Amino acid sequence: MTQATKPSIATEILDYVFQYRRLIPGADADCGGSAPCAECRAPHLAKVEKFIQAGEPIHFVLPAFPAKSPNIQKVLGELPDLAERLALEFLQSFCDHLGHYYAPGARVTVCSDGHTFADVVGVSDEAATRYRDELERVVETLGGDAIGFYSLQDAFDSTDYPAVRRVLLEKYAESLEDLRGRAAGDEGLKVMFNGMHRFMFEDQIAVRQDASRNRVREDAKVLAWQVIRHSNAWSRLVADEFPDALRLSIHPQHAHSEKIGLHLMRTGNPWLTPWHGVALEVADGMLLTKRSHAEDLNASLVWRNDRPSHFVAPHLTVQEVMA
Repeated sequence: MTQATKPSIATEILDYVFQYRRLIPGADADCGGSAPCAECRAPHLAKVEKFIQAGEPIHFVLPAFPAKSPNIQKVLGELPDLAERLALEFLQSFCDHLGHYYAPGARVTVCSDGHTFADVVGVSDEAATRYRDELERVVETLGGDAIGFYSLQDAFDSTDYPAVRRVLLEKYAESLEDLRGRAAGDEGLKVMFNGMHRFMFEDQIAVRQDASRNRVREDAKVLAWQVIRHSNAWSRLVADEFPDALRLSIHPQHAHSEKIGLHLMRTGNPWLTPWHGVALEVADGMLLTKRSHAEDLNASLVWRNDRPSHFVAPHLTVQEVMA
């Protein structure tokens, strides 16, 4: 490759990031395959170049790590476990590796959104706070300095979460009517709703065993729209607070989206996250799955620091689990 055709540093950085992107199934068809194209990079290139010109670390924001799902068929408890630790270790390593292409490296601000919609998903504000506090303790043990946190408390300098949620929605949320109306012509929003509806149905059916599946399914639609509305409001606040940062997402995205969907752990489920699943160690690696799936595979539960941590199944391989 000649000097004239060598990719720019910004292009190399984005191509590295795209190795881990989480795409909506079939979303790479526009690129003619899985390799990123110029349109994939277009929404992000100028931002990366701006950081390079300033000699500053590339800044990413990631709304994520809200709180553990209340569904014990998916998770081990309400506190972070090995799944979160591995995801945070990946984020630190992700930033470290970008230092290979650009000496100042990168940093990620995790915009923890647990308090944003805790009341909708059936998680107490106290549980969301305990989860966030434990995440910060985990990051302290990693030995790196690339990960920071930002939350509703930081945005409004208050822990009166019902009050600040009202302010958030008043200032940044669209009406449910407008949100539902947009879904008719927005394929990405429809995909988001379908994924969120499935999550809410799974969680609600586990905690509302006295209700019919049809009733829970209908109620889960209402909850899914509310979660998306709250999440979008938080996303707009984050965009206002960090206008220059590259936006990561834990949800699958289209290839040419302004958000980059990011896999935090290997998993066979494109929507699964550490707070909706458990870490499973098999003969040839680690992956993310649901607790019920790990138990169905006859995996053994491992405890660390007097808390359940993860599962092990040395008789299985990653391919067998993900099949």
